[in-house]
Order: sequence, then structure tokens, then C-alpha cells
Amino acid sequence: MLNIRSLPWAEIHEDLDRDGFARTGPVLTQDECEELQALYDDGAFRSTIQMARHRFGEGEYKYFDNPLPPLVAQLREGLYPELARAANRWAEWLGDEPYPETLEEFLATCHAAGQTRPTPLILRYGEGGYNALHQDLYGDVAFPFQALTVLSRKGEDFDGGESVLIEQRPRQQSRAHVISLSQGELLFFPTRYRPAKGSKGHYRATLRHGVATLTRGERLGLGVIFHDAR
Repeated sequence: MLNIRSLPWAEIHEDLDRDGFARTGPVLTQDECEELQALYDDGAFRSTIQMARHRFGEGEYKYFDNPLPPLVAQLREGLYPELARAANRWAEWLGDEPYPETLEEFLATCHAAGQTRPTPLILRYGEGGYNALHQDLYGDVAFPFQALTVLSRKGEDFDGGESVLIEQRPRQQSRAHVISLSQGELLFFPTRYRPAKGSKGHYRATLRHGVATLTRGERLGLGVIFHDAR
């Protein structure tokens, strides 16, 4: 894994503030992506969700159980401090309460609110699979950012299946961002809203995310959510 501290964080923060999302270029190696893919069949999970059953889309995803796999835990713990910096900048603009500086402190806040179940997950889509637009909220406590990486190879293992972000601002038409990630690249995006600059200061622009329909093959992805679930 690329050293998380060596990521171009100044550019990432700039992208987050300007666009509401940011991408990193490959962080996980091909071997690490394949290691994570193998966990889909061999890992320890607390829950498996058939998406069609709940009208979430077409596909399946699984929430990891504690202890998290080492690579997943490293990503969650390593990414949190810099994303907390961005979260606190956004909180100041929006008049929200600040977030703890470390993941351990933040998870203690989740647990005090009755949110104790881990939320990092691995997702699998086949041909025709998709994920409907949604937000990943699991209780009263939510961290403003989450991270996604695609473990499969676009153009080799699958086609289609782009990540989709839809932004809704008051009294405006929705804006779509369609993002095609390289294997092992990270995408940071808002859990529910981002600050947008208006004539009277910042306001909340709501975002939802999903996955476009796969036209061929199979796509596995890893989602790193920082708040735990009730």
C-alpha cells in the first residue's frame, strides 16, 4: 500500500472544497486488490445484503465483522486524520460541531450513541448490476466523508459500473458526477451533504451516490465508512 501520508493531501483538500469529492490515483497494489477480492468468499462478515430484495439495486454486499482485515483497518485508521481536517473545516463553515482528531475517539462517540457495528464493506456486481442512489447513514452519528476503491480492472474485468454522485442544491437542477476509477484508486466523497458557497455564506448541498449499470463482467469494490452502525 502506498504510504497514506504521502498522498497529495493539499490537492485533495482543494478538490474536496471545490468539487465535494477527490480521487487519489492508485493507492492499493494489484496484489492487495486481489487479496481483498479473495475475502469476499473467505472473510468474516457480520451481514450479507442481497440488494434486489431491498430494492437497493442488483448485486450483493457484505459488512466486515470485527476485527477488520488488516488492509481495511489500515485504510480506515490512516485516512481518518486528514479527512477529519476537512470535516472540521466544513463543520466550521456550516456551524456544526467539530469531529475528533483520531478514529479511536470518533468511534467512541459512535459507541456512546449505540452505534457499535462496523461498517466497512465489500460489494460485488455482475452484468446488469447497479447500486441505486443512496446515503450511508446508520444512526445519529455520521462522519461527513467515506472512501471507495474498485478492486477489479475497468475494461478487463468489467465494463460500465462507473461511480455516480448526484448533487442537489436548493432551487437548482441536480448535478451529476460520473467517475471511472482505476484499480486500487481511492475516491473520497460526502456521506450526505457538502458546503456550497452562496451569497449569504455556505449552505448544505445534498449528495447521493450509486453505481451505474455494469454492461459486462464482474466488479468488486471496497467501501470504507468511518462511523459505526446502530
